[in-house]
Amino acid sequence: MTIPDYQSLMLPVLRLAAEGEKRVVDVVDRIADEFELTQEEREEMLPSGRQRVLHNRIHWAKFYMSKAGLITSPRRGRFIATSAGRELLAGNPQRIDVTMLMSNTSFREFYKPERADDEPASYPSPNAEPDAATPEEQIEAAFRSVQLALRAELLERIAQNSPAFFEQLIVDLLVAMGYGGSHKNAAEQLGRSGDGGIDGVVNEDRLGLDRVYVQAKRYASTNTVGRPDVQGFVGSLVGLGATKGVFVTTSSFSPQARDFVKHLSQRVILIDGQTLADLMIEHGVGVRLSRAIEFNRLDEDFFSEE
Repeated sequence: MTIPDYQSLMLPVLRLAAEGEKRVVDVVDRIADEFELTQEEREEMLPSGRQRVLHNRIHWAKFYMSKAGLITSPRRGRFIATSAGRELLAGNPQRIDVTMLMSNTSFREFYKPERADDEPASYPSPNAEPDAATPEEQIEAAFRSVQLALRAELLERIAQNSPAFFEQLIVDLLVAMGYGGSHKNAAEQLGRSGDGGIDGVVNEDRLGLDRVYVQAKRYASTNTVGRPDVQGFVGSLVGLGATKGVFVTTSSFSPQARDFVKHLSQRVILIDGQTLADLMIEHGVGVRLSRAIEFNRLDEDFFSEE
C-alpha cells in the first residue's frame, strides 16, 4: 500500500490523539501498522532528504485539525484531542478531510483568509487536478499553504513563551527592519520608558532624528484589541508630544480601533498577529531558510538567430 495522503491520515491521527497526550513519534509506527506500510515506505524521505514522508504528512494532518479546533497542543511537540475532536469521533465519521474542516469558521478563515480589500482570496488548491491549474499556480498555492502554516505556528510559539520573550522579539524585529539605531540601543530603550500606555521608544533612524513609541500586547487570538486600548495609547502619545506610534498585538484589532487611527493627527500603525508573523518571515526573525528551489525558463534570446 502506498503512503496515505495527509487528509487520509486525519481520522487515524485524531483517534490516537483522543487516547491522550501524544507526540508524532508516538503515533507514526501505529499509523504505519494500520495502513500496512512496508519498511521502505516507512523510511521514505521527502525530496529534500530532511524528513520522512509519513512524518511530514502526519504533521500536516495534525496541524490542519488544530486550526479547526479538533486538536490542541498542551506543550511543545505534543498534541491531544479537544472536546470538539472527541465529539466528532463520537459521531463515527468515515473520513475527515479539508472539505469537512471547512465547515469550521476558524479553519475556513485560516485556510482562505480575506484580502485587505475584503474580497475573498482565490487560489487553486495544491491538490487540484492537473488541468485545473497551471504548474505555476500549483506551486504558488503550495507555497501559500506553507506560509499560512508557518504564520500560525509563529503565533502559537509566541503565545507559549514569556512576556519578556515577546518584548525581545519586538526588539529583534524592529532592528531587523532598520529601526533602533543598533540592537544595543533598541534593547536599552524598549520596555524602559516607564510612561503610561507606552512600552518602549526606539529611534526611527540611526541618528535619532525622530522617535517611534511602541505598545506591545501579547493577547490570545480570541482577545481583540478594541478602540479604548488604542485610544489610551494615543492619549499617551499626545501627553509626550509624540507624533508616531506603533501598536503591536498577537491577536487582532476591532474595526472601530482601525477606523479610529485613520483620522488622527499622529501617525499610528496597528500591527496585528498576522502582520507581525508576516514581518517576522519577511525579515528573518524567528525563522530560517529550510529549502530554496530555483526554476529555469527557456532563454528565447539564446535561440534567436536574428
